[in-house]
Amino acid sequence: MIILGLVLLLIGFLTGLSLLYYLGGILLVVGIVFLVLGSTGRAVGGRKVWF
Repeated sequence: MIILGLVLLLIGFLTGLSLLYYLGGILLVVGIVFLVLGSTGRAVGGRKVWF
C-alpha cells in the first residue's frame, strides 16, 4: 500500500492530475499507519500481519 501510494503520488505530481496526487497521499498515510500498528504487535482489522 505504501508503494502504491508513492507511485500514485509521483504520477499525480508529474501529470498534474490532482485526484491521483491526493489519492496517493491518502494511501501512503494509511499504509504508514498500518505499518506502525502492525509493528507494535497490535492486531489491525482482526489480522496480526498485513502482507
